[in-house]
Amino acid sequence: MKGKPEQRRKQLSKALKTSALDAAAAVIAQPSIKMVRYRLDVGSKHQVTSEELKKILIEESGVDKNNIKTINIQGDFTLVELPDEMPQDIFMHLKSVEIKQRKLDIKRVKSRNKRRSNHGRRGRKRAAQANVGSDQASATNQSEQI
Repeated sequence: MKGKPEQRRKQLSKALKTSALDAAAAVIAQPSIKMVRYRLDVGSKHQVTSEELKKILIEESGVDKNNIKTINIQGDFTLVELPDEMPQDIFMHLKSVEIKQRKLDIKRVKSRNKRRSNHGRRGRKRAAQANVGSDQASATNQSEQI
């Protein structure tokens, strides 16, 4: 009888190692999913928790719980990352879904990492400002000499 519990522990240990390796391989094999940031019109001011939000998003949109990334709850709103390519009908449904008597009113947030151009920049260029300053200094010197 002493050998049987020890043998079971070895089998269990081997099974756990195998399942951990299979899980790691599955994570590596999965293609990366493009994530998009959304803004929800509920926040800490409305006493909402990330667990509640996650539960509602899973129930109402059918998104996998592992595909709900960063949930950043602010005072009046929440930012959440969800997979890209959300069907339009689900997106429209999420706009009307309520949590704690408050509509989610989900909106897609534009990314900030796009390079900004200088088109439409107002004011003078720096080189022109430097010349103006030197012209004023030379005019001051000339008036002192008189």
